[in-house]
Order: sequence, then C-alpha cells, then structure tokens
Amino acid sequence: MAELLVISDDLSRTGHLVRALGESRSSCIYDLYGNGPTSGRPDLIVSDVKVLNTEAFRRLRHVLEQMRGTAVPYLCLLHDNGVRTLTHANLLGASALLSASSATGYLISTMADLRARMASVPASALKQADTALQFLCEVFRPGHLITPGLVDVGTTIVAEAVRENGIRTWIQVVQRFDDATHQHSLLVAGLATAFAAALGLSPVDRHHLARASLLHDIGKVHVPAHILNKPGKLTADEMAVMRTHAELGHAMLVGHGFDEGLLAVVRSHHEMLDGSGYPDKLMGSEIPDLVRLVTICDVYGALIERRPYRAPMTSQEAYDILCKMKGRVDLDLVDAFRPVEIAFGSRVPPTL
Repeated sequence: MAELLVISDDLSRTGHLVRALGESRSSCIYDLYGNGPTSGRPDLIVSDVKVLNTEAFRRLRHVLEQMRGTAVPYLCLLHDNGVRTLTHANLLGASALLSASSATGYLISTMADLRARMASVPASALKQADTALQFLCEVFRPGHLITPGLVDVGTTIVAEAVRENGIRTWIQVVQRFDDATHQHSLLVAGLATAFAAALGLSPVDRHHLARASLLHDIGKVHVPAHILNKPGKLTADEMAVMRTHAELGHAMLVGHGFDEGLLAVVRSHHEMLDGSGYPDKLMGSEIPDLVRLVTICDVYGALIERRPYRAPMTSQEAYDILCKMKGRVDLDLVDAFRPVEIAFGSRVPPTL
C-alpha cells in the first residue's frame, strides 16, 4: 500500500495536486465514486473532495472506516467554508482541516507535521487506546450489567497507558476516535489519572478517581443517538433529554456494589458550586471533593475535543475558561490542575 492515500472526487485535479506535492511515487489516489476497497494501510490520508455533500460524506466515511483505523492521521482539504462542509468535515474526525487553496509549501508542511506526530506515538499507546475503546464498546451499552470488577479492568488499561506514555500521548491517540461519547469518557479518565498523580494521591485513591471518571457519563447509553451525535446546538427539548444521563447513569449503578463516592460522581458531575448545575441544584459544600475533581476534568476534556460545530480548543484556551468559572468550579483545584494542562500543552516534558 502507498504511504499516502488521497481520496478524490476529481482524479485529474487531484493528480495535479499529488504531482505538485512530489508524492506521486509513494501515493495512491482513491476515486470516491469509482474505486472498490483497497488493501493495506497508508501512513497518511488526505481527502480532496470538492463537493462534500451527504452522499460524498457517506462514501468518505466508509473509506475512512476501512483504511484509517486509529493510527493513521487524516487531513481534510476544504474547498469552501460552508456550514455543511465544515460540519461534515468535523464529523469525519479529521486530524486537521486545511483550505484546498493553501500554498503547496504549507500543505507539504502540514502533511509532514501530521506524519511526525503519529511517528512519535509508541505502538503500545495505540494498542492500549484500541483496547480501551473496545472495552467501552463491549461493556457500556444498554442492558449490560456493569460491576466494580468489570470497570476495574478498563480503569487499569487507562491508568497504565497514562503512566507509561504521559497524558499528552493519551489525549493524542484518543482524540482520533470517531465515537464522541467513548472518546470523551477515555479522555476524562486519562485526565483524572494524570490529575491524581499531580495531586500526589495514593495508588488506591488514584484508581478510585480514574474509575469514577471512566463511568461519569455511563447514563448516555440511554440517550438517543440522534441527540448524542447532533452536529449543532441542541434544542431545549433535546437538552432536557441529554441532561437525564446523570440520573439514568446513577440508577444503572445503584445496588451493584459501587460506593457512594463513585455514585455521587455519576449523578452530580454537572453540579456547580453556585447551584446552577443539574440534576439536583447542589451548592457549595453539598458537592463532594471527588465530584469537584471529575467536573474539572470533564469540562476541560469537553473543551479540547473536536465537536461538529467547532474545532478543539488549545490546552491554554481550555484552561483559561476553567479559570473564568469562578463561583462555579473549585478554583483551588483548577490551580492544582495546572500541571496536567502544562503537560498536554507541551510547555514542559509531559511526564504525568
């Protein structure tokens, strides 16, 4: 298989592009409306699709599911900045978006950067992330009995990955997953693991915090997919349904051996110190420390994720928003979270 796979809706146009890039000897152009399945796996995928409509999106997603896996970066070239195009591009989970009219040199630089980023990721980290995702897909589903012992398995996978490779690498590999809910759960669990280390918690307490974080959104298995994956702002009725996930998750776990601290995280991770959260409008001291810790990881994780309607924020941008949430989150804990933010932002070696 060629090192570069370029998916195209116009072979002539894309052929000129590939030759300009100097990649013709090590590339394969895939005709979005003609080619059958290819074999092997490239080290970089670029889509050069001028009309990214619903049919093109469906076909492109199918090719990416076959060829990308979790270890291949994907660059989406945009031929316009329309809302539909941007929405489809974000839903495809692109590693980067770039205007198709960009200078050739800038395009080459972007491609090289994507390749370098993935080349620096240990194969073990990719395998651990794949294993964690498979675990969530098999366990976090309606009707499946979830027990503390079972969740410990997933928690250990995340904890070992963060300990061995650092939080920056964990976020990098998890951000490649297309399933937003599973991606978020794994991100928050990884952030909580790093946060626990920064706080100097005991091994037992670290595991407890990571386990609670992995389960915090379990109730979303009962939220309809069209709401979870909606590429835009939810209506008031849809938001009401989305907000049921905290109570539904709590109800799923009660009576199955989970301690009260973990159950409080699942039910109350959207509570705010000023009483503006949900579902119980808790205030101040009514919100336990464990919940406060997970809430910080949850908010930060959501901000650095790619959403259908916006690009992911940088580490600093996300942290700045946390700092502005005075009265809603615990600012002492936000300050204690700073080493995690720094590790992900790479301003010092990411050792957490």
